[in-house]
Amino acid sequence: MEGGGAAGHRRSGAIHVPNPGDAEGQEPFAVILGCSDSRVPVEIVFDQGLGDLFVIRVAGNIVAPSQVGSIEFAADRFGTRLVVVLGHEHCGAVEATVDSLLYPNRPQSRNLKSILDRITPAVKGLMASADTSADHDALVDQAVRANVRASVNQLRLGSDILEQLIREDGLLVVGAEYSIKTGKVDFFDGVS
Repeated sequence: MEGGGAAGHRRSGAIHVPNPGDAEGQEPFAVILGCSDSRVPVEIVFDQGLGDLFVIRVAGNIVAPSQVGSIEFAADRFGTRLVVVLGHEHCGAVEATVDSLLYPNRPQSRNLKSILDRITPAVKGLMASADTSADHDALVDQAVRANVRASVNQLRLGSDILEQLIREDGLLVVGAEYSIKTGKVDFFDGVS
């Protein structure tokens, strides 16, 4: 699986529209847990057609019970054996988490807070060892990867079904970061 061409440009044109026979089922070869950022349309990023990827999008590519259940469903129902947690540079949810830790008195809705609370442990651990007076953008960039690693680890160790599939059936869970500037995807193991 490879990232698309230049940022915002597809190599092969429009997304493949399935023929009526495709309505019978789907066979996605990968599950992508990605951010809901509108600049990261997963099928375009990976130059894939409809039905090729099982895509779960949520702000900050966080792992919550509904996302885990969706991944378990795809892995069990479709035999998908690759899960990619896809973060991206300049992630607003990660930046909001960094800012909430730097400026804890800023108000936020309880719904947004529920997302930030899932990102906070990864970012807080990073900030404990980082110079928080350093470049804000560099801190957010590091936090994006820390958040992806945390999500990968949660998936690897937070579901009996996924743990069994990893152990017995070759399920692979990896992290990746998409560059909005270049359109490239950098894969990494995800282990802290």
